[in-house]
Amino acid sequence: MSAGAFTPAERRALRALGSPHGVQRALDAMPYHRAGTAWSPRRVLREGTAHCLEGAIFAAVALRVLGHPPLLVDLEAVQDTDHVLCVYRVRGHWGAIAKSNFTGLRYREPVYRTVRELVMSYFEGYVNLRGDRTLRAYSLPVNLARFDRRRPGWMTSEGDLWWVAEHLVGVPHRRLLTPAMIGSLRRIDRRSLDAALVGHEGGR
Repeated sequence: MSAGAFTPAERRALRALGSPHGVQRALDAMPYHRAGTAWSPRRVLREGTAHCLEGAIFAAVALRVLGHPPLLVDLEAVQDTDHVLCVYRVRGHWGAIAKSNFTGLRYREPVYRTVRELVMSYFEGYVNLRGDRTLRAYSLPVNLARFDRRRPGWMTSEGDLWWVAEHLVGVPHRRLLTPAMIGSLRRIDRRSLDAALVGHEGGR
């Protein structure tokens, strides 16, 4: 299934985002969706709200319309929730788009040489409400085009896409830290935690 599954009006709306930064601006303008759903990009476009997973899948489709492959990376945490990034490459360097209530867990410019380097840029800002640094592992990019033959279509389904989340959790993840590194971690200071939580409304 290609992006042609969308209506002409939906395709125009997605193309109008124009660039990865435009996609991130659209996500930032949406209220954080505080619900236990996994909406398709069509539903996010219609309802104008998204949470982390929904925002990443929406971004992947928007980038697909703009000529990029629809790639997601899962970030795995301890004593915290996972986070999902939509990643893309420009001139061989990686960037990311994400929907998050945490200040430092959203957009990244395409300046990172590897996916690991990109993921590590999220380490300091990836904290729980106690201030613990919780990021531990990441997946390699998953191309959502692998699901194009699935029915109903993942881009336009009216049902939830929890099976996408299950796939992301189930793929191999690469560890970021050694046990010695983990043992020496300290909580971030209060000022840094306050900065991370600016605008926080619950959820990752």
